[in-house]
Amino acid sequence: MNDKELAENFDIKRIGQDFLDDPFPTYKSLRNYDPVHLNEDGSYFLTRYEDVVLSFKHPSMSSDKKENFRPKFGDGPLYTHHTSSLVFNDPPAHTRVRKLLSEAFTPRKLAELEPVIEQIIDRLLDRLADLGSFDVVSDYALALPTEIIADMLGVPEEHRHKLHNYSNLILGALDPVVPPEKIKEGHSAVEEFGSLLEELIAKRREKPEAGEMGEVLASLIFGKIEGERLSSVELVQNCIFLLNAGHETTANLVGNGISILLDYPNEMNRLRNDPSLIKTAVEEFLRFQSPLQIGNRKATENVEFGISNKKVVIPAGAFIHTGIGSANRDPEIFDNPEEVDIGRKPNPQIAFGIGKHICLGNTLGRIEGDVAIGKFIKRFPKLKANGEKRFHGRARFRGLDVLPVTIA
Repeated sequence: MNDKELAENFDIKRIGQDFLDDPFPTYKSLRNYDPVHLNEDGSYFLTRYEDVVLSFKHPSMSSDKKENFRPKFGDGPLYTHHTSSLVFNDPPAHTRVRKLLSEAFTPRKLAELEPVIEQIIDRLLDRLADLGSFDVVSDYALALPTEIIADMLGVPEEHRHKLHNYSNLILGALDPVVPPEKIKEGHSAVEEFGSLLEELIAKRREKPEAGEMGEVLASLIFGKIEGERLSSVELVQNCIFLLNAGHETTANLVGNGISILLDYPNEMNRLRNDPSLIKTAVEEFLRFQSPLQIGNRKATENVEFGISNKKVVIPAGAFIHTGIGSANRDPEIFDNPEEVDIGRKPNPQIAFGIGKHICLGNTLGRIEGDVAIGKFIKRFPKLKANGEKRFHGRARFRGLDVLPVTIA
């Protein structure tokens, strides 16, 4: 199948293992031949940078998914969660909840979290040094955000091992095609984690001052904007959202970043020789392997997308898949987009989104990426791959399932 046929035959509901393993050839074909692609179900897939940015910024683009999620999730816990969390709401609800959640991400709170992050990373690196050979994903990339989010929410040690599975099941339900058994498991994950959070919230209401350094739960419970607080449902569901958003993207960023450096040893050496490049390196990792590959919007009015000779009017009511991973490799915006340059400037990557829905935790995510990847590379100068890496095989999120390495 040539590139044009690949674009013409693409359907978001019929993606195969080749796409899940490596979506970038398909993205390239779609950008070149069908950048505003109509799927069989009437939805559209955008792959050009300018179109994806327009979908984020245009006032006629909606993030509200109440109508679209009901057929998929019914009236169960997944529906309650995904329609209550910050990411799938429009103003004024989005504006209100975002302001209230922002209490957890003030400069003061982030300053409190930085030494906590440093301590967690140092502890993990010490353990890895004793192992000699390990899996970067399970032993480091996933362990780091699990510990950080657990600290932020005050989750006790005995429950922390459950968090990755909760996040995986709840976010996995967002993929274009999800087996019924996975939907059922996702409902259970929301219920179980929600019950745990309700217990933690009740305890913190009784003892607001009892939180450890870096915990933000009390701020979420008692924070007010213009006299308003988060409702009980909003509080629980957005605590789940904080786990999902911070856990998945950070784990993918750290795992993908270390994997990219292994694939590009010259860039690895470049970073080791000049550690000050870590900030631009993290931006490049976010661009090259965006942790969130595909987002969603819905048109509330007719909106025109596409290049001048291929304009397409997406009609009101149409569901839109926003190709973030494709936009971040658009050659109209990025020079040599299929190559890694850890010093790339400018680098207007949109892995965290853009506009009013830009990821609330993007600053925290960058801090975690800077410290986790920078310290890892410095600590293990003899780092080598020790087997085949494998991506976890989900369409909307791009991250590794396995990355075996040795440090001896």
